[in-house]
Amino acid sequence: MARDVTVRGQALPHAAIGALAVGTAFGALAVGALAVGALAIGRLAVGRLTIRKARFKVLEVDELTVRRLQIVKRGDLSS
Repeated sequence: MARDVTVRGQALPHAAIGALAVGTAFGALAVGALAVGALAIGRLAVGRLTIRKARFKVLEVDELTVRRLQIVKRGDLSS
């Protein structure tokens, strides 16, 4: 005895497609916020780097703004 079998399509319902779209949008926003945060932290780290001692034989400066200048003589600097 043969049976008639009807197979239903496996398509996603409209609500599931909408939920997937909303989840994707929130995921994209989260990844973007994470990237912006990483850039901000990297910029802070670079801003805190300071050079304590630097020696130059020749120094050329186009523009210089000095708020506090302290000159310390350390022996004979003849070169």
